[in-house]
Amino acid sequence: MTATRVSDLYRTAFVTGASTGLGRAFAEMLLADGVRVWGTARETARLAPLAAHPGFTAVALDLRDGTQAVAVFREAEQAAGGFDLVINNAGYGVFGDFAATDFPVWQEQIEVMLVNTARLSHAALRSLLARPADGQRGALVNISSLAAEFPLPFQSAYNVIKAGLTALNESLMMEVAGTGIVVLDVRPGDYRTDFEGSVRRPPGAATPRMARAWAAFERMMKSGPAPAHAAAALRRALLRQRSGTVRIGRFFQAVLAPFLARFGSLGLRRRIQAGYFDVS
Repeated sequence: MTATRVSDLYRTAFVTGASTGLGRAFAEMLLADGVRVWGTARETARLAPLAAHPGFTAVALDLRDGTQAVAVFREAEQAAGGFDLVINNAGYGVFGDFAATDFPVWQEQIEVMLVNTARLSHAALRSLLARPADGQRGALVNISSLAAEFPLPFQSAYNVIKAGLTALNESLMMEVAGTGIVVLDVRPGDYRTDFEGSVRRPPGAATPRMARAWAAFERMMKSGPAPAHAAAALRRALLRQRSGTVRIGRFFQAVLAPFLARFGSLGLRRRIQAGYFDVS
């Protein structure tokens, strides 16, 4: 029988970074499709709009402590009776000149968003693989970014993180082939999520090139599709029940740019990106 609702395939879900933006849209989509959702934020008060739904459980989780984050996941997993679907979405941006910014700023972002997301992926996959072969399997969704393919200027650690998550996802797709587990590498472009409003900007001298790049980044975020667009795309991918890459966003970013990158030269791609962010 063909699944028509996500809950036909996945009864329970764990979604990190569910208080705002794409994470909240993912949680809302799953709840609307009958999935019971455990959603996380650093402070559960930020999850109040979702907590009004009877199928939602608020979870306090801070990715800055990887060991504790896994412990929180295990506790929620036990309360849920196991998770069929895990979506690693939580993260933040840092905008600054790589050399001018103290290295611990970049190191912390990589530890939080790459290493500790990998920790949660590891915990989730262990649980999914431990299920009986004839039982219900599940899905792991790691939210990467089109920045993995088209790095953003002055957001070097973010680019490293998203490229690393994409490489992890590609590895896992091969490792779980034939097990019934789905791994999705979701690569969003710019969405109207106020992500730019939460980006950390370390102290330091701002150059004219940085100012132009920030203005372009902010303009693209504010003019992007609504988060519900991303949630609808993820829903379609989940219903297909196949591992793979899901590029989402405006047509130029999600379709045209990858096409040009595939058939154009690396030099051309760099020139297009430099022009896109006005840092030529």
